[in-house]
Amino acid sequence: MSAASSYLEAKVLNHVLTSTSYTQPSTRYVALFNNTSGNALANLQNGTLTDEVSTSGTAYARQAVTFAAAATTGSGLTAVTTSATNATVTFPTATASFGSITHVAVMDAATAGNVLFFGAVTTAKQIDTGDTFQITSGNLTVALA
Repeated sequence: MSAASSYLEAKVLNHVLTSTSYTQPSTRYVALFNNTSGNALANLQNGTLTDEVSTSGTAYARQAVTFAAAATTGSGLTAVTTSATNATVTFPTATASFGSITHVAVMDAATAGNVLFFGAVTTAKQIDTGDTFQITSGNLTVALA
């Protein structure tokens, strides 16, 4: 996951380059998305949450997530700074299908709120009744180059 939303890009630029401060969210959450609109990445970039897994009858809820301190590898134009999850995130067992999980986003609120970072999963995963979606520690990485 290496894309920042338009919302976050504006907040960071204003914080760093102007006198507008940005207060980080006290808790960050992982949200799961299906590409039902066919435009999941564009929707997430713009903060449109039309493809998030339904909370109606599914037991789905965003889950709190924590990240390790950022680290930089490489140097100069090839340097990449990353931060990865430092604990396993487990979603509730599905009481109805979540559908095919194609994208994830780091959000600033448990419901509604703003997209911070987003990206496609490596391999889409179908979550049906009785299944659990889990992101193991270190397996969700945000990268800036």
